[in-house]
Amino acid sequence: MDHELEAAWLTEECEFSLTQLAEISGLTEAELREFVEYGAIAPVDSAAARWSFTGRCLVTVRAARRLRADFELEPHGVALVISLLDRIGDLQSELARLRAQLPRRR
Repeated sequence: MDHELEAAWLTEECEFSLTQLAEISGLTEAELREFVEYGAIAPVDSAAARWSFTGRCLVTVRAARRLRADFELEPHGVALVISLLDRIGDLQSELARLRAQLPRRR
């Protein structure tokens, strides 16, 4: 898939079924269920009979797949790293927002 097209496609409001997410990410449905269990990803509605996932989850599971392969992490280790990376991203966004509010120095 063309990376430019893929990036544009994922910015739109899109959802994937568990099966689609497994096919696109290269992970099995069982692995994805483990990542849900450990909190690395969350379905749109966890009470639904058939789970669906946002485009952001695809980005997350692709990162999870790389982490698992590169560092030979167990699913709970991957979930921990993913949650820490998400937290770092949130903190960086907050820091950028706060810096934008500071008066500019001349």
